[in-house]
Amino acid sequence: MSGKAAQLAAIKESGWGVPFRFFQPHNLAFWVYLLGIGGGALAIARYFGAGGFYTPALTGGVLLFALYLVPWLLVLRHQNRYTAQPGGLLTAGFAWGGVAATFWIALPANTALLEIWAKVGGTAFADSWAAGLSAPINEELGKALGLVLLIGLAPRLVRSAYDGFIIGAYIGLGFQVFEDVLYVYNGAAQNFGANQLGTSLQIFLVRGASGIVSHALFSAIFCTGLMWVLGRTRGERRVVPGVLTMAMAMVFHFAWDDMTGLGGGGPLTVVLPFVIAAVELVALFAVLRRAARRERNWMRDLLSPEAEAGVVGPALLDAVSGLRKDRKNFRKSGHNRRRARHQIEAAEDLAREIAHAEGRETSRVAHARAEVLRLDRNGPDRSS
Repeated sequence: MSGKAAQLAAIKESGWGVPFRFFQPHNLAFWVYLLGIGGGALAIARYFGAGGFYTPALTGGVLLFALYLVPWLLVLRHQNRYTAQPGGLLTAGFAWGGVAATFWIALPANTALLEIWAKVGGTAFADSWAAGLSAPINEELGKALGLVLLIGLAPRLVRSAYDGFIIGAYIGLGFQVFEDVLYVYNGAAQNFGANQLGTSLQIFLVRGASGIVSHALFSAIFCTGLMWVLGRTRGERRVVPGVLTMAMAMVFHFAWDDMTGLGGGGPLTVVLPFVIAAVELVALFAVLRRAARRERNWMRDLLSPEAEAGVVGPALLDAVSGLRKDRKNFRKSGHNRRRARHQIEAAEDLAREIAHAEGRETSRVAHARAEVLRLDRNGPDRSS
């Protein structure tokens, strides 16, 4: 396949450059999405509306976790760098996770299941195991429903396992932040409104630290597995690995929620969070690396005509379409690491403009190409 043919195939398969249109009144997925958001918003109004006395805690929780969002969004923006998803789609995923999955699905489901486990196994059993036997099922499925609805809303955009990873992370992050605010509110209520701002800060520190290996991680892994099961792009359907990946996310969720039960209340309880966190992070990066293979190939194919024309050198192409080590090696290969970083960003901008132009030559493509060439004039960064 020629470079231009590979480029056009990559644009078509990835859907990169296709705009996200939320308002689709003739699409059932649109109405189910609105039903979930509406139901969640109504539950939020009912839950917090009667608790005016706890406004200081609620306000503090909202402000603290809004600040907590900033580094998360920067990290996810960095990861959304291959055939990047549009902001509107990711915002819709975040909203589903925070409003619909948390308050429309998880809150009533967890309340009912916790009562059932208490009746079946007794109070002691429920305290140790009920959370881990309930939340991994209804919460992961509730969040994944958001991914399914977004596939219905944007079937050309949500294609690869890496799309599932990124969108799943945003859905999980929405769930995580809204649930954390809920914890702040409940903490103030349990303390009968005493020291509300102190309670908000304490919960923020605990939940913020544990959030590194919480819902964003669970959903990124689970939704990647779901995309492998669905196999929405050529060569990516892997049913058994997909199911195992989804199960792994649920096991991680179970272990995190039932850490006290697993630790038996002894010294192991202190060490267990660090062990589980380490295992989860290793698994996360392994899933991420495998999920990104198709996206990296698309990026390479998309820039292949530019490489044939000498615009993008071999080392720069490897950096843009490769792994972290490839970008690191490219930055080390030149005398100016800052310029090398700008070269990578310029090549990514060129790929984005080519995708938006559907492979046609436009003024924006020409401008992006000129910027790559301008940055390349002053150094030996084309070496392979």
